[in-house]
Amino acid sequence: MPGYLTVARDGEAEIEVKRSRFLCTLVRVEEEAAARAVVERLRKEHWDARHHCSAFQLGPRAEVQRSSDDGEPAGTAGAPMLDVLRGHEVSDVVAVVTRWFGGVLLGAGGLVRAYGDAVRAGLAEVGTLRRSLLTLHDLEVAHADAGRVETDLRARGITVLGADYTAAVTMHVALTGDQVAHWPGLVAELTSGAGRSVEVGTRWVDLGQASR
Repeated sequence: MPGYLTVARDGEAEIEVKRSRFLCTLVRVEEEAAARAVVERLRKEHWDARHHCSAFQLGPRAEVQRSSDDGEPAGTAGAPMLDVLRGHEVSDVVAVVTRWFGGVLLGAGGLVRAYGDAVRAGLAEVGTLRRSLLTLHDLEVAHADAGRVETDLRARGITVLGADYTAAVTMHVALTGDQVAHWPGLVAELTSGAGRSVEVGTRWVDLGQASR
């Protein structure tokens, strides 16, 4: 699996339509319980609002998809919000649009546009990044070589997740499929054959710059 998009950070954006305020809050989550907790937190925080409509997608393939109109006419809030998340191909995110009624009825079409536009505004504000399933390796090097090796690895686009300093230095690195193929030769080159690398599993890792 090459990866998927998620939000680069939590954030919010507000739009106004015929005196009604629509505040979109986007929060990165990985479990349904966490998504629902966000909705309840915002319901308490913005207790004076009439509606707290929500939509979320979870998982690398957006396996979990849920939406709620929270009292708005059926299909006018949660569904268009979820459609925006699908259209932007973002997952592991919950979108909550809090509405303060401005006294003017928007009609079904107006509500669909307003809730969708609120989520689009929120995504434009927080940006996105790509998550990729990478192969993890532990690379053991001498203390004297650690700084240079880490600098060289990062310069070549290798993701260094951290390091443990004991009798030697163990760097925790994450590799893409292309990098895995060249990894043994790269280790030999950078450590003059002295480094030892062991594959320890896989992990989803955030990559790339946030888009705005």
